[in-house]
Amino acid sequence: MSDLDVIPIETPTLGDRSYLVHDGEVAFVVDPQRDIDRVLDLLEEHGVRLTHVFETHIHNDYVTGGLALAQRTGAQYLVNGEDDVSFTRTPLADGQVVEVGGRMRVTALATPGHTFTHLSYALTDRGPDGDEHVAVFSGGSLLYGATGRPDLLGPEHTDALVRHQHASAHRLAELLPDEAEVFPTHGFGSFCSATQSEATESTIGQEKRSNPVLTQDEETYVRELLDGLGAYPAYYAHMGPANAGGPSEPDLSPPSVADAAELRRRIETGEWVVDLRNRTAFAAGHAPGTLNFGLDGGFATYLGWLVSWGTPITLLGETAEDVAEAQRELVRIGIDRPAAHATGGPEDWTDRELASFPTATFADLADVRHHREVVVLDVRRTDEYDAARIAGAVNVPIHELPRRLDEVPAGEVWVHCAGGYRASVAASFLSAAGRSLVAIDDSFDNAGQVGLHLVGPEA
Repeated sequence: MSDLDVIPIETPTLGDRSYLVHDGEVAFVVDPQRDIDRVLDLLEEHGVRLTHVFETHIHNDYVTGGLALAQRTGAQYLVNGEDDVSFTRTPLADGQVVEVGGRMRVTALATPGHTFTHLSYALTDRGPDGDEHVAVFSGGSLLYGATGRPDLLGPEHTDALVRHQHASAHRLAELLPDEAEVFPTHGFGSFCSATQSEATESTIGQEKRSNPVLTQDEETYVRELLDGLGAYPAYYAHMGPANAGGPSEPDLSPPSVADAAELRRRIETGEWVVDLRNRTAFAAGHAPGTLNFGLDGGFATYLGWLVSWGTPITLLGETAEDVAEAQRELVRIGIDRPAAHATGGPEDWTDRELASFPTATFADLADVRHHREVVVLDVRRTDEYDAARIAGAVNVPIHELPRRLDEVPAGEVWVHCAGGYRASVAASFLSAAGRSLVAIDDSFDNAGQVGLHLVGPEA
């Protein structure tokens, strides 16, 4: 068994992994995120020198740190030679072999499907006992129990890409031994994955037995994958161009401090002032007009999805550490510098009376509907709503709500999602618009159990 060290660098909030691989002396990295200090810290911790940075594809869901990391360390930056980029890189092509140190051999394998120019990287350990096929870094190609989605380059390319994806997965399965480990970049919650799996590790052999792309014929795989695709974040449209342009190293220094008067001015001019606290704290009291994207959920994914690109963003956190964490999340999706920040609590962030709204459960909703009419606003995605929904509920998906607020019917609004996070985001927009509301902080699994009438094919 190879003793090469493969270290996943997890970014759970975006559902991605990067990888640092070393032999005790030299190292390479695959698909690094924008905040490259995490990689630099690992290099120092393990006492190894970075010589190569590999990119599997021009990413759609985050801004890469690959170019900045290569420039900082002097490593080679290896990107498919067919990718149209505006920076100098070491071009790679299908079948090309790169020697990393004396033991590690990395072979580029064309695996189109997530993008047309996608590459996977097969790692061979040229150890004292002979060559051993250790792993494949499969990017957005072969994932755990799934594949990367094929529709991010536009509907005109989706059919071709999904068929490429099927062929690419089979290519990896045929070229590599069953014991080779699979290390994908996506598939841990990323919207770049066509479906989600709970697996945290796998091998080629395991995927042959369980992954639909390897167990189904092409037509069945294509039909079922395309039928299951839902919406993906709007900010993805900005990631490809940013990555092709060669992103710089991010500036994570603290932004300027705003007092209550400045925060009010920013809100009144249409800027976003974002409260990073959890939804319970926000509901209990917040500065009027602020928006709640808690750090305890999909903060960057949903903020990036909902914001009009280029809108100035001010961050409100209980501590400087909270603000720094939010900054780190945002630079990963190309929102480089907050306009300002403030720390403390809502009483420090406004010179007006605090706003608040009640929270409730689905049982509370079932009870109140026996006594009076209320508006039930479901902010889940359309595919979730179609599968099972509360009878009479109005569906405005969370990512459409900022521009569709005027479509929410008049009256007292009870807003829900699947677990509470998106409902709180929606509630903050409703509160800022002056609506009377209740945020349901509960699992949708409980809705049918408390007597609410559900409709839809899965209800």
